[in-house]
Amino acid sequence: MLPTPDLSHLTSKDYRNVYEPAEDTFLLLDSLEEDQEYIKQLKPKICLEIGSGSGCVITFLEQIVGKNSVYLTTDINPEAAKITQRTGKQNKVKIDAINTDLVNGLLPRLENSVDIICFNPPYVVTETEDINSSLIAASWAGGINGREVTDRILPFIPKLLSPGGSFYLLLIQDNKPQEIVDIMESQYNLKYQLVKKRRAGREQQYVLKFSKI
Repeated sequence: MLPTPDLSHLTSKDYRNVYEPAEDTFLLLDSLEEDQEYIKQLKPKICLEIGSGSGCVITFLEQIVGKNSVYLTTDINPEAAKITQRTGKQNKVKIDAINTDLVNGLLPRLENSVDIICFNPPYVVTETEDINSSLIAASWAGGINGREVTDRILPFIPKLLSPGGSFYLLLIQDNKPQEIVDIMESQYNLKYQLVKKRRAGREQQYVLKFSKI
């Protein structure tokens, strides 16, 4: 069993500015660990986490992939970019943390180049205006159906993924995951697999994998 990244350098003050790892984070970590043989055989050269927050997920992914990959993260919150860099340093992982909205600025440079993409999006059902109400709200407020941010990223995934590359996406039942599966399969010709699901309180959480074939 792979250890959770060392986050002992982060304080309660840091967690006022970024999302603190919770059940959804750990479901994504468990999913990556469960899928590690598949990930290793891909021999990823570039890994990307969208919305990195504390940097926990990308740092964990490095334990599976190793030092021979480039690790990129994005976050609209400048504090999250700084904290992700600190988490990388704490765990001896070199991370290039980019302060940007979703994947703005990554295309066309990374077109067809990213082997693994991870995204634990803001998925809580809220009013649209809540999404940008504060930096910390941007980490959890998902707007209508908790899908507004996720829906914005979907068209970019097939453009970023390398041939054979995979996108790991965390969703809850309120996000209507089957609709997303239908979009990714029919519009973008990506292959779908349910990696893991788990109930956390009243939420049914899922990690879906979409692969470029």
